[in-house]
Amino acid sequence: MNQDSTIISDLFYLPSIEFFVAVQDCDEIKIDPSERFQKQTYRNRAHILLTNKVDVLSVPVLGSSKKQCYREVKIDYSQKWKNVHLRGIQSGYGKAPFFEYFYPYFDHVFEKNLTFLFDMNLELLTVCLKLLKLKVSLNVEQNIGKVPESADIRGIIHTKAGFADRDFMTPSIYPQLFGLDFVPNLSILDLLFCMGPESREVLAQSKKNH
Repeated sequence: MNQDSTIISDLFYLPSIEFFVAVQDCDEIKIDPSERFQKQTYRNRAHILLTNKVDVLSVPVLGSSKKQCYREVKIDYSQKWKNVHLRGIQSGYGKAPFFEYFYPYFDHVFEKNLTFLFDMNLELLTVCLKLLKLKVSLNVEQNIGKVPESADIRGIIHTKAGFADRDFMTPSIYPQLFGLDFVPNLSILDLLFCMGPESREVLAQSKKNH
């Protein structure tokens, strides 16, 4: 992918490593809150590594339809998803080298019990960019059209195909906590908790044809 100064992207929940490989060299990420919400996407799911499996963290939402704007989609707190997610993250990464340093940043966002999925995902993405020390501005803009010197990657990173079918990432192996076989392209949580300040170097090495 060209090193465009602006990338227009979907907004995901605790995004995958692939997402950050894709955006690491840009100056600006534009997010469109007026896009239509789609279920069964990375907008409300993420993957983490537990002792014996890859676990899917899914945020339940209230009555969303294909006609509903992403920004209007509410999180369903009647389901105990937050406890499940936090327990899963603590179980999977509590012994990771950088867990105690980085976890409070995420816990702070979850404690807010934000009403809308878009707002929570935006705050979590802001935290991720900060911890990765990526010098990129994050801007929300309605009804984004064509933007000069930009790359529009909306709809490219999706759940129906693996990262190997796309042009962003060739995984760079780093030490994980569990298993003999390396599991690529988990949530950025996996990389941050395991590698800390070296995470940016892993992202750079993971860029396809870098």
